[in-house]
Amino acid sequence: MLSSTLSKASSSSCRTSRLIRLRLRHICALETYSNSEATERTYYSVGHAQEKHGGYIGSVFIDVHPSDNLDTLISPSLLSRRTLSNPLRSPFLPHGRRHIATSVRSNNAEPISYFRLLLDDRENNMASLTPPQSPPRWNHTPEEVIQLTKDAISCNKAVSDEVASLLPTECNFETVLLRLAIADAQFDIAAEPLAFYQNVATSKELRDASTEAEQLQRDFAVEESMRLDVFQAKIAAEKNLHESSAFEKLTKEQQRLVEKMVLDGKRAGLALPQQERESLVALKKELSHITVEFMRNFNEEDGHVTFTSEELEGVPADVISGYTARAEGDKEVYDVTFKTPDIFPVFRFAVNPKTRQIAYDAFDARLAINVPLLERALALRRRIAGILGYKTWADYVTEVKMVKTGDAAQAFVDDLEAKLQPVAVKEREVLLALKKEEHEKRGLPFDGEFYIWDYRYYDRLFVEKTLSLDDSLVKEYFPVSVVVPTILSIYQNLLGVRFVEVTGNKKDVWHPEVQQFAVWEKDAKDEGGFVGYCYLDLFPRAAKYSHAAVWGLLPGYELPSGARHYPLAAMVANLAKPTPDRPALMRHDDVTTFFHEMGHVFHGLLSRTQYSRFHGTAVARDFVEAPSQMLENWCWEPKVLEKMSSHYEKQEPLSSDLIDKIIKSRYVNVGLFYLRQLFFAKFDLKVHTDKEAADYTKLWNEMRERISLVKGGEHLPGQGTFGHIVGGYDAGYYGYTYSLVFAADMYRTVFKQDPLDPRLGKLYRDKILLPGGSRDELVSLEDFLGRPPNSNAFLEELFGSSKPNANL
Repeated sequence: MLSSTLSKASSSSCRTSRLIRLRLRHICALETYSNSEATERTYYSVGHAQEKHGGYIGSVFIDVHPSDNLDTLISPSLLSRRTLSNPLRSPFLPHGRRHIATSVRSNNAEPISYFRLLLDDRENNMASLTPPQSPPRWNHTPEEVIQLTKDAISCNKAVSDEVASLLPTECNFETVLLRLAIADAQFDIAAEPLAFYQNVATSKELRDASTEAEQLQRDFAVEESMRLDVFQAKIAAEKNLHESSAFEKLTKEQQRLVEKMVLDGKRAGLALPQQERESLVALKKELSHITVEFMRNFNEEDGHVTFTSEELEGVPADVISGYTARAEGDKEVYDVTFKTPDIFPVFRFAVNPKTRQIAYDAFDARLAINVPLLERALALRRRIAGILGYKTWADYVTEVKMVKTGDAAQAFVDDLEAKLQPVAVKEREVLLALKKEEHEKRGLPFDGEFYIWDYRYYDRLFVEKTLSLDDSLVKEYFPVSVVVPTILSIYQNLLGVRFVEVTGNKKDVWHPEVQQFAVWEKDAKDEGGFVGYCYLDLFPRAAKYSHAAVWGLLPGYELPSGARHYPLAAMVANLAKPTPDRPALMRHDDVTTFFHEMGHVFHGLLSRTQYSRFHGTAVARDFVEAPSQMLENWCWEPKVLEKMSSHYEKQEPLSSDLIDKIIKSRYVNVGLFYLRQLFFAKFDLKVHTDKEAADYTKLWNEMRERISLVKGGEHLPGQGTFGHIVGGYDAGYYGYTYSLVFAADMYRTVFKQDPLDPRLGKLYRDKILLPGGSRDELVSLEDFLGRPPNSNAFLEELFGSSKPNANL
């Protein structure tokens, strides 16, 4: 919830930033602390004037009061350095440490208590610009969430009723299709933020209300999708458009809107007899209820597994210091939650295989409550697909994707598995030999098996031994307070935009740790340069969504007046928090994930479509990951790694030697990695193509062992943790690998020559991001690449060679 004690922005803060920039040339990041509206302390992490290094040369601490004359506070003495008498405490700076820094303190300033991380705003004039659209408010009560959802439903239904009342001769593009498209956009604007609370709110009452609101929305969506009277109006409008030749006069996007809206009705089953339509309504509503309950269980999961310090041998001390410690009998134990920053270090570092097994088994079984829900969801999907006339649910889902059929999706994953198997078998042999060596050294029995709880541990150990690359050391070069602003800066320069943080009384967020940004074109002079809003919610907390994802909470589209409605994208992540000894640090995997998710953010912000239906990431599901996957390549480029790294103590960027080792590690054990991805994809396709139910726990474990080449232990209900299968990627997980083909082609063909070139960024923005889903994805790809896409780059990345001219 909102906290009134967050520091308030004043005109002083911008003046301060300007003055310091005159002296020090480049500010990488800053944090502001305050305990009242009257006082701010700002921490400036100052980088080299030579921006290419991204290196650290010092810190500046300034306590500001509105009555201060800042010109007298700022002086060349800022370049001197001394130790702060009181160490700062924040999620970005280690607790209990002293920091070498310069401190300037006003006599009016008061003690520090709160923080926020700010991105350097190089375009200070933009801070004075007022966005033409206000962001949504985030102070709803549970009662308001329900009532506003019901109001949105009523408004949308009223429009549908009016459309349904039209005579066939009155049905045309404006009276039916455009009217419905606008109403749907208005519904999303009202409803999406209300359903979002369930993923981020600290109040259980608010989360429950948000979940109920989503259920209301889903039930309404089912009812609306099955309205025969509205569908008949769409059909009449389409018929009139073609008979009058008006269809040819529509824009390409308008024609696509007509085709998609009519197709919606056909795929919903509105051409079926009434009895079957009524059955579909009941089945779809039940399926939506199961989906909501399944995902609620994810968000509300708060389990843990407990270990002693001896059992956690090998896990880095800074990780252990973040666990909850408590007494259990006469010994101290640590509760390890199933949040990624807590549990994954156990998988990767715990030297005791029994510890890893216990941790993995607990992690795998944490959502057993979802097993009966998944079984019922699969049964419902089989029935729905059958009524609609599809052979399988996979055929129904893939009909509107790039792959087109379930058989084609299956052929893709089968072919890739066949190529990867020989590679992965050799990788497993090497890791198994390493395990044997490790067990002999530690006096542990060796049974010749490679278990699932061995994979992450020996994968890491192999990298350390063969490349002398220590993951824990690499992490020290990626403090959150450096990486996050630098990545945003890279995106700003590449795509021609600027982030301006919303602060003070204008800031309105769902939790005090959340940052809110107004995004502008880099050369914006007035409100016409506004792009949209971005929110960052980066750290874990109880009952928060537990992975990393982006929500498009508001669409961008053209209003009837010709003005625009601007988008809003929110990134939710779970980066590791600071420990008593260290600031918040990111593993290289975390850096790559953040870069990936910001790709989704910009797909939403920089799309510019006429209709909200096609905005941003509203593309085929087996293409939607491709832009972000392409952008992950930046995290493997030497100059980018140097730019966004700075050791948290030495303030030095990664050395060329470390960078070279990181890059070499990219394709280490690539066969085993992708076979694991293919296991998820093949399980997903299997359960959505089978005609009958199965023992899904048995199927999950047997397929994992056979495809991933790792042995399991007791058969545990890991399928209950497979959120994608219910959360929108049903019969679609193959898309994560399928889209890598496009990602590799886009990067090598266009960006490899210079990934930081703004001219190439503009090409990407114009050809891929801007059209969103308003045209076929292959058209966008050909426009961007200058030719049809092919799989050469992807195959060469994995295997070092490819068949020439292998068009998809």
